Amino acid sequence: MNRSKEADASASSRKNHSSYLDDDNISQDAPAGVQKIEATTKAWSRKTLITAYAMMWLIYFVNNTQQGMAFALTPYVTGRFQKHASTATIHVMASLIGGLMKLPLAKVLDIWGRPHGYAFCVALLTTGLVMMASCKNLAMYTAAQVFYSVGYSGLSYTMSIFIADTSALKNRGLMLAFALSPNIITAWLGGPIGKSILVGPGLAWGFGIFSIVIPVVTMPLFGIFVYSYYQAKKQDLVVFDVIGLFLVTAGFALFLLPFNLYQRQPELWRSPKIIAMITIGGSLLVAFALWERFFAPVKYLPWGLLTNRTILGACALATVIFISHNLRDSYYISFLQVVDDLDLTTATYITNIYSVGSCIWCIPVGIAIRLSGRFRWLAWYFGVPLTILGVGLMIHFEQPGISIGYIVMCQIMIAFAGGTLGICEEMAVMAVVEHQYLAVVLAIGGMFASIGGAIGATVAAAIWQDVFPKRLMKYLPAETKGNFTAIYGALEVQRSYPVGSATRDAIVRAYGDTQKTMLIASTAVLALAIACVGVWKDLRVKDFKQTKGNVV
Repeated sequence: MNRSKEADASASSRKNHSSYLDDDNISQDAPAGVQKIEATTKAWSRKTLITAYAMMWLIYFVNNTQQGMAFALTPYVTGRFQKHASTATIHVMASLIGGLMKLPLAKVLDIWGRPHGYAFCVALLTTGLVMMASCKNLAMYTAAQVFYSVGYSGLSYTMSIFIADTSALKNRGLMLAFALSPNIITAWLGGPIGKSILVGPGLAWGFGIFSIVIPVVTMPLFGIFVYSYYQAKKQDLVVFDVIGLFLVTAGFALFLLPFNLYQRQPELWRSPKIIAMITIGGSLLVAFALWERFFAPVKYLPWGLLTNRTILGACALATVIFISHNLRDSYYISFLQVVDDLDLTTATYITNIYSVGSCIWCIPVGIAIRLSGRFRWLAWYFGVPLTILGVGLMIHFEQPGISIGYIVMCQIMIAFAGGTLGICEEMAVMAVVEHQYLAVVLAIGGMFASIGGAIGATVAAAIWQDVFPKRLMKYLPAETKGNFTAIYGALEVQRSYPVGSATRDAIVRAYGDTQKTMLIASTAVLALAIACVGVWKDLRVKDFKQTKGNVV
């Protein structure tokens, strides 16, 4: 009987939404962490809520500034170790592990509470920055990026859960847009800060400064969390699905990491290690599905929600969008500096058009959802078509000898479309569940986005390592073929050849051929986005009350 009820969890979820309209009591069947946040929102004042949102905005501002600086400096860090081609590989490892860690973090937030997960993420992020500041080789920098990515993505995820906890569903698009708004400012800071660090105190100081600043700006919000929880009624802990959590996390990690690691094995795909990891990982994922369906005494997520078409479509869309994004952007900042001869600051301005444009556009998207009560139409009629158009045009315009203005035009189109899809995708996974499942479905959505990013960066790295060296060797003049290894391995060496020289022209042509291949693949995968949005239910978010207490 219990399993048949769980199979109908999606339908009962909608029924429970209607009962929420008249019930503002604490959810007695929810995990302790959810009960605590519901008690907290009933206990705190409007002034406390506003203060918490202001602090959260400041945290996003500082984190995004640091992220922009790190993005600008990573090609120079890898180049310092003669490993410029590893730029995308580092991103794969960091984003994949960071995304997978959201699954256990979701349960930490639900069961032990939001402050514990928040503090844990701040500690990991700070540890990563300290390791970056003191790294002596690429292996240590990669490990530091993993710590940093887990902490950074976890901290952003925790604050997204806070927004979901403290906002009505119809207003959530606007509040998510508010959280993204610091990008409008910070997008212009990462490049100048990175450039000043390169010519000034050095890379170590750039990361070291933020390892001090970030704990300082994050602790006040932690204090508010803790104070508010102690004001609320304490609840007993409940059990959760440890076995299911292990199966899904280990399964995804073992299945996806080989797609990045195989190039380091002498036998490539035939390596026993690679074959074993893929086989074991795939088996664990199958075991997770069987465990959740037939055996788990406490479900990680009700089976009806795991098979809900709107949740699956939204997760698939996140995967597709991030595959496409990382395919075209993994080496984009290097392309701008070599092909268009832009300095680091100007190059970051171009790459951050997406961040700024999407964050600005999130605000009218949130207003449109607030007024219309629906979100699917925005993704279906605007977000998906404009994304495909913008990326498709980049195939022609992102080439040597074409005005940078056309690239800016395409980036603006992609930014507006991306802002629309980002808000709509998160609304889709949240609109079909009760409050107690918000953290889990957002973690699953974030995990699929990270998986997509890892796949995109992996394919980009494979294209780069296959196409770029072949074209570079083909185009280099005879007198500089002996410098092939140095040119291939470091961005600074590539930029050291004068614009218009035979060697620089050869490097530029190799970049153009490689980037075009990436953009064709990026555009092709976006065709799947049509099907992803097509399966969504056309939900009216005005009809649901999902949160309780004093919310926005």
